[in-house]
Amino acid sequence: MILLKSEKLSKFKKINHGFFNRDGGFSKGIYKSLNCGIGSNDKKKHVIKNLRVVKNKISKKSKQIFLVKQTHSNKFIFINKKSKIRNKTKKADAIITDMTNFPIAILTADCVPILIYDEKKNIIAAIHAGWKGAYKGIIKNVLNFMYKKGCNSKNITVAIGPCISQNNYEVKNDFRKKFISIDKKNKIFFKNRNQRIYFNLPDYVKSQLKIHEIKKIDFLKKDTFLKKNNYFSARQSIKLKHNDYGRNISIIVIN
Repeated sequence: MILLKSEKLSKFKKINHGFFNRDGGFSKGIYKSLNCGIGSNDKKKHVIKNLRVVKNKISKKSKQIFLVKQTHSNKFIFINKKSKIRNKTKKADAIITDMTNFPIAILTADCVPILIYDEKKNIIAAIHAGWKGAYKGIIKNVLNFMYKKGCNSKNITVAIGPCISQNNYEVKNDFRKKFISIDKKNKIFFKNRNQRIYFNLPDYVKSQLKIHEIKKIDFLKKDTFLKKNNYFSARQSIKLKHNDYGRNISIIVIN
């Protein structure tokens, strides 16, 4: 089992976190082996066992991992003791909580997983930032909500987990135009190579964090597309002509 941790987040004893790759689970075939994608076509019993493996690695005291139905939106949910939201029922792409022993997680397969912690307010967040969510303002929405809750950018640490690198993220020209139309400065996130266009999603995500005055950012540079890193990758699956793919899990909990 390969469990990546952020050095910056690991300094805080009040939380635990991790970015998992595809090692160490029960799934078979194209989902081998730690597929945590409850929405994939994998056998549900295998996914449930895999989620239990992850939970026990991160938080033995908790009952289960809280997940949402991800839709590449800019919507988030905040969960506290008063919330009556059941697991995996809400459509959203980020979760914020101040509850202890309540692990929150997001699933990715090339998109950017973001884990956030405010050390003074003891609030955590997990964001699924694909290009659509990032473009629509998921990061801005989460941070603005945290600021309304009394969080301060000086007290916030962010870890950006494994995701697709610019070298492997080819896009079309209309995609590029879409980003440049909202801000000409977004040109810097695109490069041309052999008459093809490539987009730097992690750097775009970082820029969104910096716009909101986040200084403590840890970027774990692991490309999900590269087979040697052993992550689930939607683009790699398309290349291999698979009809589905597993999901990597990124998780954070207040102890």
